Order: sequence, then structure tokens, then C-alpha cells
Amino acid sequence: MDTKGYNIRPSKHFITKWMRNWDCDVQKLRQSLEEAHKVDKVGKTKYEAYSRIGGKSRKIIFVKDDEFKDIFIITGAEGK
Repeated sequence: MDTKGYNIRPSKHFITKWMRNWDCDVQKLRQSLEEAHKVDKVGKTKYEAYSRIGGKSRKIIFVKDDEFKDIFIITGAEGK
């Protein structure tokens, strides 16, 4: 997924829960979204990206707004 030119804004929940657990910052999030091996569209503007962070599978749920060039990360999940 191409994130160039988009502003990435994680939610407060995502920052306190997932970014802290995964030990990542906004740059790592941008990189993981760009390198995601699967991106599913699950709504009008809602997406699920499956990527690997720290050697484990991660799911990042986000909303992409093309008008304002904004990606708002809602939450995440871990896999095995």
C-alpha cells in the first residue's frame, strides 16, 4: 500500500496499547503498511493490513481518507 503523501495518525488507544507493546513508532508503522503482504477493504474507507513487526504477524485496522490525505489507525491485533 502506498502511504507517501499521507499523514499517519494513530488513535490514543493504539498508542497506549499496541505501539507500546510492539515497541514501534510512526515510521515503523508507515514501513509496515507499505510492506503489508495483504490489505483488505472491509468498508467504505476502512481497511485491514496484515504485516510483520518484530517477527510476528500483526493486523492494523485503519481508515484512509483520500480527500485529506490522512490515515487514521484505529487499533491492532496480534497473530502467531
